[in-house]
Amino acid sequence: MAITHKPAFEAIEPSFGNSFTYQKFNEFSEKKVNGWHYHPELELVYINGGSGKRQIGSHVSYFRNGDLILIGSNLPHCGFTDKLTGNKSETVIQMKIDFLGSDFFSIPEMKNIQKLLEVAKGGIAFSGKTKTKVGEKMEILEYQTDFQRLLSILNILNQLATSEEIKVLNGEGFSMETEVKDNNRINLVFNHVKANFKEEISLDQIADLVSMTVPSFCRYFKKITNKTFTQFVNEYRLVHASKLLAEQPISITQVCYDSGFNNFSHFNKSFKAFTGQNPSEYRNQLKTVLK
Repeated sequence: MAITHKPAFEAIEPSFGNSFTYQKFNEFSEKKVNGWHYHPELELVYINGGSGKRQIGSHVSYFRNGDLILIGSNLPHCGFTDKLTGNKSETVIQMKIDFLGSDFFSIPEMKNIQKLLEVAKGGIAFSGKTKTKVGEKMEILEYQTDFQRLLSILNILNQLATSEEIKVLNGEGFSMETEVKDNNRINLVFNHVKANFKEEISLDQIADLVSMTVPSFCRYFKKITNKTFTQFVNEYRLVHASKLLAEQPISITQVCYDSGFNNFSHFNKSFKAFTGQNPSEYRNQLKTVLK
């Protein structure tokens, strides 16, 4: 079933008297948009525990034991948690680049943060002590006054800017700083893959969905994401397979077919190229880690 609705442009309005938004969700909270969406605000997300998919720009991967992610302006992404993620809570800070004034991040003391915001255009995942310590600081915001929160957010951004425990999720080739219609078009493609990755998705079908010829769609997708469409769909399937291997007690053959692959040896080969391990090694390593 094709998704034909336009992807969501999420309008974020800070509550009265605030220049940023702060939200904390527990496992029972009603979640925000979980489909592909984008907004001009930077978004910093801390997921306390649990495991799930990161879907940011053209990057798809699987996180374990929580996550800390900084998403740049207008970078399309999916919601990260749902009732199956198994996390304790999700804390979200959203702010416009100029939330402290148009030139604030240009002053010398903000040099590191300014560089961080530039890198965040591709999306950044933080690990190790940075994830733990910044996550704690984000959760404490719940009990602070608005002024204390503002100082804490600056402190958090500075800590992220000086961390070496980072992974940039989309290379420099990925840029959503195009017209909004391009944002809508690429989001439509991502939504279609999200809903239909278990089925065969032909180039004719996807090009038709966005009213383009196959050659122009292929050039367009490569230019925007720095990947071929086939590569993106395969990565999406492999990340889903990683999730199933970690979370579901089903056979590897079943994982293969439930992830949209119809050839077991092709699945094995692709999974090893993507993760460095074959599916059974990946699952066994997880059992060791989780003991």
